[in-house]
This record gives sequence, structure tokens and C-alpha cells, in this order.
Amino acid sequence: MCNLTNKYNVPGPRYTSYPTVPYWDIDSFSAKKWRLNVKSSFDQSKEEGISLYIHLPFCERMCTFCGCHKRITKRHEVETPYIIAVLKEWALYRDLLGNKPTIKELHLGGGTPTFFSPENLTKLINGIFSLANKAVDTTLSFEGHPNNTTKAHLQALFDVGFRRVCFGVQDYNKTVQRAINRVQPVKNVSNVTQWAREIGYASIGHDIIYGLPFQTLENVKNTLAKTNELRPDRLAFYSYAHVPWLKGNGQRGYRDEDLPSAENKKLQYEIGKKLLTVLGYHDIGMDHFALEGDSLFSASQNGQLHRNFMGYTASKTQLMIGLGASSISDSWNAFAQNVKNIEEYQHLVDHDIIPVYRGHVLNKEDKLIRKHILNLMCQFETSWEVGQTNFIDFQHIIDNLTELENDGLVKVGSNTIRVTEKGRPFIRNISMAFDLKLQRKKPETRLFSMTV
Repeated sequence: MCNLTNKYNVPGPRYTSYPTVPYWDIDSFSAKKWRLNVKSSFDQSKEEGISLYIHLPFCERMCTFCGCHKRITKRHEVETPYIIAVLKEWALYRDLLGNKPTIKELHLGGGTPTFFSPENLTKLINGIFSLANKAVDTTLSFEGHPNNTTKAHLQALFDVGFRRVCFGVQDYNKTVQRAINRVQPVKNVSNVTQWAREIGYASIGHDIIYGLPFQTLENVKNTLAKTNELRPDRLAFYSYAHVPWLKGNGQRGYRDEDLPSAENKKLQYEIGKKLLTVLGYHDIGMDHFALEGDSLFSASQNGQLHRNFMGYTASKTQLMIGLGASSISDSWNAFAQNVKNIEEYQHLVDHDIIPVYRGHVLNKEDKLIRKHILNLMCQFETSWEVGQTNFIDFQHIIDNLTELENDGLVKVGSNTIRVTEKGRPFIRNISMAFDLKLQRKKPETRLFSMTV
């Protein structure tokens, strides 16, 4: 396995979309095209409902492992103007849609959503649903920071319909926590997990990261042992993405040699995955594990698992609207990203402008490749019908898979590709075999984290 790790440890996308953001055709994109795509997608899928992602970008402290768009501040007076802007942006979309949408899924990400007070979060969600209906099976979820999520936060969000929460744990070792500027006692994680259970949350998740600075295999084992004591319903157990050339400031706070070697990092994953399996967690997709009672496990079993800019979800909607600075939206036929600067975002919205600044309209080839990468990421297999791939160089993709097949990572049939158990840790590399845009336009500078 170590030889394979060395061989396939290359920069590669995580494929929350295809095409990936660096390969969007932004020159042919326009805000007008985006609005037309949103309206068309909504009209085609009204009965299905839509998804909303709301980006809440504020954090009181910089976590140096984080690659998200955020603003570090302790000035909580920023909360109200930002919420006003998000609700105004939502009203602009509501006018564009023309009819009252039904929300099937809503997720609060960040930043730190629990930077906002319980009262302001309640105001935000009530404002969203004043212009929308709730689906019968609506899923509302949010990301909580164990150090500042209070029982009042959990109760307030539960009262407006939230039933799923994910807490960022990363690692329990103090040396590692200090390196990533995320010191949080086990007690804090235990408190928020227990409060969420007592209140009635149906799914509680923990995020664990391997490959962090100064992290050892024993640290990972210890973190997973403590995690098992709290028994979250699902886990994200994922690789630290070291991209200081992109994220700068925080990730330049330690040296490359402070990180585990590729071999040690792979061992952290392999041993961690085995421990999770012994503890009853099922591998349901890239870096994600769930107990049998969780909806993510059920979705993986019945073929309903989906992956988008929010990560893995238990259901799919054709239209996903991202609200807030830097949010990305997906109309299924196009992607669009909002401006990242908070002041610019608020200014545009205040002037009745949907604040997208770049995007991509998918062509026929994009849609087909996206379908296959989604299948691989969510079901670990994909298939096609005779003649379905005539308009792209599908043979080139099959040729790209030859070496992966020789290494036992995939099995290629006459019209099927299946990822083997051995190949699951290399799902990003396998997906890269389909990424014709990546292959045609080799980047001059490194754009992605290492795949291992």
C-alpha cells in the first residue's frame, strides 16, 4: 500500500463539482446567463424542491487548518447587517423564481455559524421561510463550533426545524490543537453532543482530520477512541488539505516538515478506517462514515447519496442556491459564485444585484463527465449505454484507467467501471481519469492539495 501511496500522491481536486472551479469557463459566463439558468432549472423541478446553502463567514479566531472563506473579528455588531443582506439576496432570488419555492434542504456553513447569536439565527431562518415553503421531509443542518455553541443555540435552531448538526473536532491532542489554533477540551465537545441529543437532534456528526501538523498515529487512535465514547451518528474523517500558496496566512504558521509524511498520513487513514469499521461505522463515500441508523447510511444503500458544494447529502435537488459572501450555487446546468468580499457583497445586494461574479455553463461533455464522477464518488461505480459516449473521447478515459486497473484499484467492464475496496482511498485519483479539462489544461501552478 505504501508503494501505491507514493505513486498516487499527487495534487488533485476533491470533486465537489465538475468542472472544478479552476477550470470554469468564466469568460463566456454572465450574470444574465445565470439568472436564465436559475429560472429554467426552477421551472423544471418545482415539485422536487430546492436546496439552500447559507455562508456565515465570521470567526473570532483563525483556525490555521481551515481553507474556507472567513472574516476574523470579535465585533458582533457585524451580525445584523450581514443577515439583512442575506435576506435581501434571498428576496432577489424569490422575485426571480416567480413562485414560492419549497425548500427541501438548508445548510448553514462558515466561517462559524454559531458566531451569530441564537436570536439572530432565528431571525435569519424565519426570514428565509417567510418567502418559502418547507418540504414534508425538509432537512435543516448547521456546522457548530464546540467552543462557542451554547445550549441556547441548539435549542433555538431546533425550534425552527433543525435536526442535524456537525461539530468540528479535528484532533484532541493539545500539541496538534495549538498548532492549528483550535484548542478545545474534550468536555466542550461532550457538552454540545449531549445537549444536542437531549434536545432531540436526529443526526449528530463530528469532523476529524488526519495529516495535521505534529499529528501522530497514536493521536488519531486516541481521537477516534474519545469520539466513540460520544458515539456521533456520522463522521467526516478527511485529509488535511495543505495549500499555503492558496490560503496563505494561517497555513504558513508551520513548516512542511511539521506535517506527517505521505506514508504516515496514509497509515493514519488506513488504521483510522479500520478502527471506525470495528466501531460500527460504515464507509459511505470519500472520507465519510455513518452508523446504520443515520440517513447518510440509508442513502448510500438505496442509491440516493448525492455530493455537491455542501459535501455528501442524503438527497438531491436540481437547484441549489448559495446565499452569502463567497457562496457557490448550482442550477445543474450552470455554477455561479458570489463575490467574496463582505462589503462588496452587501453593497451589490443593497443595490438589488444578485452578487455573482464568476461561473460556468456546462456543455454536453461536462454533464456526462459530471454524471460519471458523481456515480464514482457516491456509489463507487458507474456505467453507460452503447452510443452514449460517442461525442467525447471515452476511449481516452478508459486508457487513463488502465494503470489503475493493473494496480487493482478499479475493475473495467464493457460498459461499467467499479471501484474495488482497495481503490476506495484513491477515489480522487480515479475520478481524475475522467477529468478531461484537467488533462487538457495542465496548470502552471499547483491548484489542489495532495490526494493522499
